[in-house]
Parts: sequence; C-alpha cells; structure tokens
Amino acid sequence: MTKTIVFSTAPLLVTVYAGLRFLDGLDGERGPGPAWTTGHLAFLAALILFVPVFLELRRLAGRGLFATATAVVGLVGAACSMVQISIDIVVGALAADHEAMREMWTDVQSVPGVNLVVYTLAPVLLYLGLLVMFCQLALARAVPVWRAVAVVFAVLVSLLGLDALPAVGLLLCAGLAPFPRRADSPAVEGN
Repeated sequence: MTKTIVFSTAPLLVTVYAGLRFLDGLDGERGPGPAWTTGHLAFLAALILFVPVFLELRRLAGRGLFATATAVVGLVGAACSMVQISIDIVVGALAADHEAMREMWTDVQSVPGVNLVVYTLAPVLLYLGLLVMFCQLALARAVPVWRAVAVVFAVLVSLLGLDALPAVGLLLCAGLAPFPRRADSPAVEGN
C-alpha cells in the first residue's frame, strides 16, 4: 500500500467510523447491529493504518531519539486502541441488545487495568503521539505549519468526546491526506 493511500485512508476511515456511529445512535442507542460492527471495523482498519503512518512520520522527523519516542507513544496508543475496538466488536457480536452490551462491558472493564489502559490512556497516547510528531515536523519545516495546526485542532476537538469524531476525522484528513506527496524530500513542501 502506498504512502499516499495509507495517509489518506487512515483519517478517512476515522471519519467513516464517526458517520456510522452517528447513524447507529439515531434510535437513541448505539449497538449492537450492522452499523456498530461496520463502524468499529472501519476504525480498527484506521488504527492498523496508523502504524505505517507513525513509522513514516518518524522517518520524516529524522529517526532520532525524540522522534522514536514520540512514534512509540503513538504506536502504543494505536495498539491499545486496537484492543479497545476489538473488545467492542466482540461485545457487539455477542450481545443480543444494548443492555447485554452494558453488562459485558462492566465485566470487561472490571478487570484491573483494562479501563485505565485500554479505554482511558489509549486514545490519549495515540493523539499525543500525532500532536507532538506534527509539531516537531512543523518546527523542523518538514511539513507546512497548516498541517500541524489541523492535527492540533483534531486533538483538541477530540477532547469534546466521541460525538466530536466527525470533526476529528475531517481535521485529520486535512492534516494527513495529501501529506506524502513529497515525502522523499519533506523540507521542500511549502509552508
């Protein structure tokens, strides 16, 4: 898969998840059902694609210690988020209704550390990795400042909660989608 496709598809799939999540909630509840499952599968695919995104961002940042540490933070966040989404997919597949889903989540989240690591820290680490990496790249003039601004806004908007994911996805699309066109000569891309 080319860099252009990965950088375009990862944020697009976040937006797809957000749209399906919105549609799933129109009846007042989210999940279980086709919209729940399809949306979560789209988000899982997005998280998988963020792995090569972070690796490429690390390369563009010079592969130094700070860039590596930032990429690791983002990758740990992506991995933990993959666990979260996988749990949500399984719960949605096994539950007969929304009440059964709540009971299953209570059981899962009662396991020590799961709620903190998988449901609380995971998204923070993913977004923190993106934010720091893009700020580093903008300061090094490896990406235009507007790309970093779009990613910073995406991270800030994500603090509003899951209902803000459509805006987060679109902001990530703005920051990432056309990104790798000149990835082999990052300092050439205009500010």
